[in-house]
Order: sequence, then C-alpha cells, then structure tokens
Amino acid sequence: MLAACGRPETGDGSSKGVAAAPGELVSGGVIEYGHEQEPPCVHGGWVQNAYLARQYLDNLVSLDDSGKPVPWLATSWDISPDRRSYTFHLKPDVKFTDGTELDAAAVKTNINNYLDPDSPNGTVVSYIGQYFESDEVVDKLTYRLHLKAPYTPLLTVLSQGYFGIQSPTALARGPKMNCAQPVGSGPFKIAQWDRNRSITFVRNDQYNSAPANAKHQGPAYVDKLIWKFLKDPVLRYGSLTSGSSDVIYNVPALNWAEATRKFQTEQYITPGRPNAITLNVAHAPFDDVRVRQALAYSADREKSVETAYLGVVPYNANGALSQSTPDYDAKAGDFPHDPAKANELLDSAGWTLRDGDGIREKDGKRLTARVVYPADSIIGAEGAGILQDVAAQAREVGFDLQLVPATQSAYFGGNYAKADTYDAYVGYWTSPTPGLLYINWRQRLSDNPNPYNTAFYNDPHLQGLIEQANSSADPAQAASLYSDAQRLIGDNALSIGLYTQTTSLASNPKLHDVWIEKSQGEPVFADARFVR
Repeated sequence: MLAACGRPETGDGSSKGVAAAPGELVSGGVIEYGHEQEPPCVHGGWVQNAYLARQYLDNLVSLDDSGKPVPWLATSWDISPDRRSYTFHLKPDVKFTDGTELDAAAVKTNINNYLDPDSPNGTVVSYIGQYFESDEVVDKLTYRLHLKAPYTPLLTVLSQGYFGIQSPTALARGPKMNCAQPVGSGPFKIAQWDRNRSITFVRNDQYNSAPANAKHQGPAYVDKLIWKFLKDPVLRYGSLTSGSSDVIYNVPALNWAEATRKFQTEQYITPGRPNAITLNVAHAPFDDVRVRQALAYSADREKSVETAYLGVVPYNANGALSQSTPDYDAKAGDFPHDPAKANELLDSAGWTLRDGDGIREKDGKRLTARVVYPADSIIGAEGAGILQDVAAQAREVGFDLQLVPATQSAYFGGNYAKADTYDAYVGYWTSPTPGLLYINWRQRLSDNPNPYNTAFYNDPHLQGLIEQANSSADPAQAASLYSDAQRLIGDNALSIGLYTQTTSLASNPKLHDVWIEKSQGEPVFADARFVR
C-alpha cells in the first residue's frame, strides 16, 4: 500500500505522476479538495465517514507503511499473557477542540458509545462487538480493554477512522448535533458543513497529538481544508485541470494517463473485500452450488474489468478478500471464463429447458436473479458497465440477471435487509485485516444476528476457521486458516470477485506531502503545504 507522494511503486499500490514542484515550502493557505461521495453524517460507519474522520479525530494507534501499529494517542500498550486484556498508556496534555481533556475516561466513553445497543456504530460493533467483554479506567492516562477471547487484529482494527476518539462533552449533546458537528482532537476542526456542497475544516492551532508516522509533529501547515463534494467524475477532474481544486479523489480511468503526466498521482489498492457479487443462498436459484459456480464460469470478468477501467483498476477474482489484504489467497475463487463448464453445471442442476428468449427453465420457472447494486456513484459508470457485461454473458448460458440499481439511502437504509429482497448483492468492505472475514461470514442466526452476512450462508465450520485465525498467536497458522476460509468461500462460489476498491489522488505539483494512510486509504492533509 501506499504512503507519500513521490514514492516508487511497491506492488500493493502505486505512486506515479510528476514530481512535486521545487520551491520554498510555506505555511498557510487553503487546500481545496474535490471528493466524490457525501455521507449522511460527518461521523459514522461507512468508509466515507472514515475519510473525514482522519481530518478531525485522533485514534489510539496508526499503521505505518509496513502495516505495523504505531503510537498515536496511545504512546504504548501492554498485552496480557492470555492476550485478552490490552492496556493503553495515553499521551498527556491532549485536549479536544472544545477544551475537554482527552484522558482514559474519554476513551472509555467513546468505546461504550460506539457499542451502545440503542444507537450503535454498526461498523465498530461488527469488528469488536463479539469480542468485547468490558473496559476500565485504570488511572487518568491508562485505559484497559478486556476481550472475551484473543483477537489478534485488534490494534490494526483500532487504526481505522471509525474508532476515532470524540469529545465526551460533544457526544453528550446527542446524535443530531454530532451528526453535523462532531468534535475531536485532530489537526483540523469542522467550521461549517454546507450540505451537498462542502465541509470547511480550519486548523487546530493547539494540535499536539500527531501519530508516530506523521511527516511532522504539531499543527497542520495550512489554514483551511475545503472538502468539496463533486460527485460527477468529469466535473471533479475538470476542477483539478482548471485549478479550482488542488487535489481530487478517484481520478477517472479515462483521465488517469493524462493525470500522471500533469499531476502528482497516487493509487492505493484498498485492503478488505473487493467489489464482488455475493450470492444469496437462502432461496433459489443460488441455493444450489452448481448454479452459483455456473454464474462464476459464465462471464469473462477479467476482460470486463480490463476494458471498463483501461487497466487502471485491478481485477480481483477472489470475492472474499482484496489482493492487498494480508494473507490474501490468489487461488481462492478462481473461476476462469468457461461457458461450456457453465452450461454443463446448469444441465446437471436440472435447468435443461429454455424459453423463447433463451432463458433456462426448471419446474416452470425461469432462471432469473435480481442483482442489487449501489448506484449513486458508489458503483460508478465503469462498475455498472462491468455488471452489464456479466449479465450479458450470463444470458448466453441461460441466466436472466436483472440489475437493480439502489440509491445510497436504499442501499444503506435497510431496504435489502431481508433474504427475499434480492438474489445477489454487490458491494465491498474496506479493512486492513483478513479478520474482516468474520464480519462477512459469521453465521446469521436469530439469537445472534449478522446483517453483514449478505449471502445468508450459515456454516459453523467456516465461522470456526475464521475464529481460530483471529485468535491465533502464530502468524503462519493464522495465514493457513484464513486461506482455508477463503477457499471454502471460493469453492462454493458464494462471492464472485470483480475488481478492487481503490483510492486514487491527483494533486497540483505545488502542493507537497498529501499522503494516503495505511488502514483503508484515508487521505491525510495535516502534513501538506504549498511551495512558492
């Protein structure tokens, strides 16, 4: 993965484009940043919230370029011999921007708030809710977290923006105020949110709690950061070429080659789960593994991704983990394009008849599947084109895939929470750990719900493999167990991989030291400054 501008390609990400412009580095100025999607609240459990969090919140730990947890608000930590208790020693003299002290009690308030069953942060709960036992304030600057079982990914998980520490005083104001005006101790503070337009951040002049892997310690160099929401990719790239933006997110594939000639560019291959088609096994037609495998064989997904993204965004056959995730297994879920094999599997599954449109039939029913995908730029034009290719090629072997574009509010709002509302579900998860498998594949049981198991696939053996991997103290054993889990998911064609989620940035050569952090591709502006 990727750190700063100007670094060579590492294999996990890339840093290309022109060099930063020479000149005298100065403090002050305003960074105008063109982003893509706007979340419904500033803080929350979506990766778009995490991008924002990096600007105004601090975390207990950060991840360095190698993926190792390094100090941030926690200057050090101790792990008990049974690996079930973590004691964090906090940096002294840190305050939130509302003047509240950042101490162990503040950390405890945040963790308890995020896990509050009446108003939970779903992403935080999904990571640590099953493992959390209790926590305590040992003394003013010492916080201890107790787990029900060892959870090796814990420190890595805590580096994500969802786990940023907010002011307890601000949290006490209630959800409505904290939706629009959360308060942190980070390098910037929120001055104004003009919905559908921008968020204006201003420098926290008292900032003294940068992570160990920051490029400098102390307040940000620039005076302001204007985070503009420019959903249209043509408009967003045009704002960079015209000079109305200094940096933009998600450079369109069509403009990537030009951008690398004119601007500083970075691309981060996001770890976690790639954009994939998850198949719902709760009912026909995908309750039959042969039908699932037939769909996987039916389309030349690699060619579709190459064509849509012009080679800029990588194909990811493994639908369980992205290729940049630690312990990724490249052989899991590898179904090459093979229409003959797809036809053979469908025949064996009893879908032997075809109607006048060429769609297969069985017991008087067509081989139809509703494929819900998040439109509204979550899956952009390129992603939608890939799904259309998949549907067209699947039709040649007898599938009728009906693509159902869902708005952002419908996709996240519970419209597709029940098994009977879709047959296949398209999406991704950003995560720095293969422990993400536990979130996506823990059983979905009535007495222990798991809404993130969108396949409705309940397999205690699979869950056990992932739990053993999450608790293992031996990296080699954990890697083997994670591999076994990925292959089980792949062999059963439960999730069909498409392409990796990426963060790409292009910035004006006169703006130095914008970088992408390790956990999930959050852009970092606290170290950036202009030259003259």
